[in-house]
Amino acid sequence: MSEARQPVAVVTGAGSGIGAATSRRLAAEGHHVVLAARRSHRIEAVAKEIRAQGGSADPHTLDVTDRGAVEAFAASLEHCDVLVNNAGGAFGTEPVEDADAADWRRMFEANVLGSLHVTQALLPRLIGSGDGTVVIISSTAGFTVYEGGGGYSAAKHGQHALAGTLRMELCGRPVRVVEVAPGMVHTEEFSLNRYRGDEEKSAAVYAGVDQPLVAEDIADVVAWAVTRPSHVNVDFLVVRPRAQAAQHKVHRGPDAPR
Repeated sequence: MSEARQPVAVVTGAGSGIGAATSRRLAAEGHHVVLAARRSHRIEAVAKEIRAQGGSADPHTLDVTDRGAVEAFAASLEHCDVLVNNAGGAFGTEPVEDADAADWRRMFEANVLGSLHVTQALLPRLIGSGDGTVVIISSTAGFTVYEGGGGYSAAKHGQHALAGTLRMELCGRPVRVVEVAPGMVHTEEFSLNRYRGDEEKSAAVYAGVDQPLVAEDIADVVAWAVTRPSHVNVDFLVVRPRAQAAQHKVHRGPDAPR
């Protein structure tokens, strides 16, 4: 009897934040991790770190909004057992009346169409594995809107619809669809990108919050969902810090700016 092969996990947006943390964690769980992201130097550094810890990883430069590049990437892989659709992001905080349509388009393409492209391209391998898992990293913004977040909420609503529809359509085939919706997560780039590089505004998002989530917390949740027994599907998991009871209910310490 031939020895079982190492399971393969593809993680998009793997160069930083949740994607990098998830790549490290899945490698520690025994997966060969394929790190996909636009910035080659970032994913190469994470892959090198994983290998130094005894894990198995390969970096692949990829823009998930480029359909042709995604198809070529998928064709280069012999196997895929787990896909973590993490690439995305938020850009801008303007109200709807002042929003730049280019920002909305960019968010929709990165979060929704990016997830669609990669999922479609890798689905034959996920099904062929006999035990595939698709993870979509959405957001609590996907079911609660807020001022200044119209474009991001719209994109994350789109991802939520994609996850739910895909789960129904794959029913009866050997692929699980897991959606993880994080609340407040303090990563090095998310808010900074959203506020167009304004470090003061970015820092204010987390000011006074006792222990917002970090990328490793979401990686822990993803790894837990992926490593459940094959018959167990974690459909939809919301994870927030204790200090955040809801999208607009966040406890901040007395020294936080008012």
